[in-house]
Amino acid sequence: MVKEFAIGARHKTMVELNDDVDHGQEQDIEETRSIQEESPGFRHESSSKDIVHGSFVARAGADRKVHIVYLGEKQHDDPEFVTESHHQMLWSLLGSKEDAHDSMVYSYRHGFSGFAAKLTKSQAKQIADLPEVVHVTPDSVYELATTRTWDYLGLSAATPKNLLNDSNMGEEVIIGIVDTGVWPESEVFNNNGIGPVPKHWKGGCESGEDFNSSHCNKKLIGAKYFISGFLAENESFNATESPDFISPRDYDGHGTHVATIAGGSVLPGISYKGLAGGTVRGGAPRARLAMYKACWDDSGCYSADILKAMDEAIHDGVDVLSLSLGYRVPYFPETDVRDPIATGAFHAILKGITVVCSGGNSGPAAQTVGNVAPWILTVAATTLDRSFPTPLTLGNNKVILGQAMYTGPEIGFTSLVYPENPGNSNESFYGTCELLLFNSNSTMEGKVVLCFTTSKRSGAVSSAARYVKRAGGVGVIIARNPGDTLSPCIDDFPCVAVDYELGTNMLLYIRSTGSPVVKIQPSKTLIGQPVGTKVAEFSSRGPNSIAPAILKPDIAAPGVSILAATNTNTTFNDRGFIMLSGTSMAAPAISGVAALLKATHRDWSPAAIRSAIVTTAWRTDPFGERIFAEGSPRKLADPFDYGGGLVNPEKAAKPGLVYDLGLEDYVLYMCSVGYNESSISQLVGKGTVCLNPIPSVLDFNLPSITIPNLKEEVTLTRTLTNVGPVNSVYKVAVEPPLGVQVTVTPETLVFNSTNKKVSFNVRVSTTHKINTGYHFGSLTWSDYVHNVTIPLSVRTQILQNYYDEN
Repeated sequence: MVKEFAIGARHKTMVELNDDVDHGQEQDIEETRSIQEESPGFRHESSSKDIVHGSFVARAGADRKVHIVYLGEKQHDDPEFVTESHHQMLWSLLGSKEDAHDSMVYSYRHGFSGFAAKLTKSQAKQIADLPEVVHVTPDSVYELATTRTWDYLGLSAATPKNLLNDSNMGEEVIIGIVDTGVWPESEVFNNNGIGPVPKHWKGGCESGEDFNSSHCNKKLIGAKYFISGFLAENESFNATESPDFISPRDYDGHGTHVATIAGGSVLPGISYKGLAGGTVRGGAPRARLAMYKACWDDSGCYSADILKAMDEAIHDGVDVLSLSLGYRVPYFPETDVRDPIATGAFHAILKGITVVCSGGNSGPAAQTVGNVAPWILTVAATTLDRSFPTPLTLGNNKVILGQAMYTGPEIGFTSLVYPENPGNSNESFYGTCELLLFNSNSTMEGKVVLCFTTSKRSGAVSSAARYVKRAGGVGVIIARNPGDTLSPCIDDFPCVAVDYELGTNMLLYIRSTGSPVVKIQPSKTLIGQPVGTKVAEFSSRGPNSIAPAILKPDIAAPGVSILAATNTNTTFNDRGFIMLSGTSMAAPAISGVAALLKATHRDWSPAAIRSAIVTTAWRTDPFGERIFAEGSPRKLADPFDYGGGLVNPEKAAKPGLVYDLGLEDYVLYMCSVGYNESSISQLVGKGTVCLNPIPSVLDFNLPSITIPNLKEEVTLTRTLTNVGPVNSVYKVAVEPPLGVQVTVTPETLVFNSTNKKVSFNVRVSTTHKINTGYHFGSLTWSDYVHNVTIPLSVRTQILQNYYDEN
C-alpha cells in the first residue's frame, strides 16, 4: 500500500505497513483539514508547515551542505590510495588536513572514484572547476518505492526440472539489497541446508544498535549501514529519540519485505489472517543476501548514502543489486551524479553485476517511470491471479461479490444505510467516505454503512472504517475506483470494497427499500482462473521522459498484495509476515529471477540477462488471457505499461538469442544522446572520442525498438548473440504498429560455430500524415523452439520535425 506525506518541501512515497492505528481526535482534525483542502472552493496556495516524524527534520545550517564530488572510474586499484587522493583534493581546497577531515562524509573508492563532503556553494563551484571532476551536485533524498508469486510464474519447487532446481535455487549467487535494513530474526533468513559462503564474497556484518556479527549466517551473509550523509544534513539528529536503529536492523520493515521476495528461504505454513496461506519463499531461495541500509525511518534515502552503499556492494562481490527506491519527475540524466542509482549502477554493470530497480508508484499517468538508465533493469508491477471475494447478500437475496481481507465471523442480516442529506432535515449527513466523521453516531450505530470515495489517498478506506467503528457501526462497504489497491482494515473490522457500479446498485436498493439489510460473509481466497492479471494502477508508466528512444519499464512482475516478512513491530501475525503492494515488491521478484539466471549462466552479462527476461516475457497472463492496464479507462496493456510483458522465468533460462551490450555500446549510447566526450571519458575511466557522424540512439542494442519522432523512413540496426544450439536458423515475423511499415533484412539469420553474432537492419516508415500518439507492435525471431520477441513502439511526429527544419 502506498502512503504519501510531506516533510518540509519534500514529498516522499513510502510503503505503509499499518495505517489502522487509531490516533484519536488529533488525526481526525488533520484528516478534516485534508478533506477541506481537497474540497471545491478551498485553494491551497503553499505550505511551510512541516509534518514532524521523530527527530529527523532538524536541518543542517545553510552555509555547508553535503555535495557529491564524482570523479568517474577510479584510477588506482588501492582503495587507501584513492581515499588519500580525495583527502588531498579537499585539503588543497580547504587549506588544512583538519578541515578536510571534518568536511569528508564518504570516500567512494571501490566501484568508482568520488567523495561526499560538506561544502559551501562557493567551495562546490571551485572544486567543480577542477579538470578531473565530472560532477559536483548537492545531496538529495530518494523514496522507498510470496505464497502465490512463484507458482503463478511457473517456478514451483515441486517441479523436478525447471529453472529453480536447475540453478540449485541460486545457491552460489549473492543478492545485494539497498533499503531500510533487515530484521535478522525472521525465519526467512534461516540457513538450513545451505552450503558454505561463496568464495567470491568479500563483505561482512557490521555491528550497531541491537545488531552484531552473530545476526549474520550462511544465508544473510552481509549487513552494513550508511548514515553519514543523513547525519551531515541533519546535524541536530538525536539517536536516543529516534525510533530507528543506528545499525543494519530494519525499523521500517520495507527492507526485510523486499529481501524476502528476492531470496528468502523456504518457509512452509505461512498465512495472512487465514488468507493466502502456503509456503513463503524468495525467487532464489538458496541465494545469499546482503543488506545495505541507506534509508532511515521516515526521512528517506540520501544520495550520498545510496552511492556509498552501492560502492560497498560492488567491492563486496554481489552478483545482483536490487533497489526498490526512486525519485520523482523531473528525473536527472544518466551521467548526472544527482541520480546516484544510475551512476552506481553503471559501474556495477561494468563489473558484471545486474542492477534491478523499481519503476515507481506514480501511475497510471504517462511519462512517470523512473530509474530509466539503459543499463538498469526497470520493473513495473502487476496483480497476481488471486482475489479475495467477499459475499454481500442484500435483503432481496441478490449477492454482490466485494473484495476484502475479512476473516471474522459472518455478519447476519443487518441494517444497511447510506448517509445522505434528506433534503428538509436540519441534520447534515454525508455519504462520502472521508466525511463520515461528521455523521452522528445514531446514523451508523449497529448498522453497515455504504459510502463512496474518489480520493486517491491511501487512508480513505481505513479512515472510513475507523469512523464507522467508533460510531458503533458493525461494518463498512466502500465504493471506489476498481483499480485501487486492496488493504485490510482495523482489527479485522468488516471493510469491503466494491466498484462504483456495484456500489450504485446497492444504493438503488437502499433507496427503493423501506428497511434495507445486508449480510457479510468472511472473505475467501480465489486463485487461478477466472482472476485476470492486470498492470497495477499505481505502477509508473512510460514513455521515458529522459530518453524517449529507450523503452521503460523493461519488464513487469507481481507487486500487488505480496506476502513476505517484515519486522515484528509491524506484523499482523505472530510469525512476522505482512502483505504489501508497490513496484517495491515487483523489483525484488525480478532480482530473484536474475539470480537464478546468473546461477545457471555465470558467463552472461547483465545485458544478456535483461534481454533473456524481456524477449521471453508473456504478453498474456500464464493462462493465455490478455493483460489489461488499470487506469481510467482500463485498457489493454502495452509496452509503456509492462515493457516486454510479464516475466516468464522458465523461458528466460533458454532464450535462444540475446541482445547483448558491452562498454563500447554504452559509450556509443552516451555519444548519441549528446553527453560530452570529457564526461564520458571520466565515467568509463579511459579517453573517449565520439564517432563523426554521431551514431543514432536508435542503433543502441536494446531488446526493444522505440522511435519517438518518426517522419521520414529510418533504418536501424540490431545484433543478436546465439546462446542456444550452435547450429541454428531463425526467421523473422513482424507485427507492425498501426499505420507503420516495417521491413527486416535479412529475413533469415544463420548461426554456427564461427557465426555466433549476426546483425540485421530494420527499415521503418509511416503512412500517417499527422502527428500521432504511440502505436505498438512486435518483432520476433523464431527457430520454432525459441521465440525471441521485442516490442516496437512508434510515434509519428511530423509537426515537431517541421519546426526543427524551419
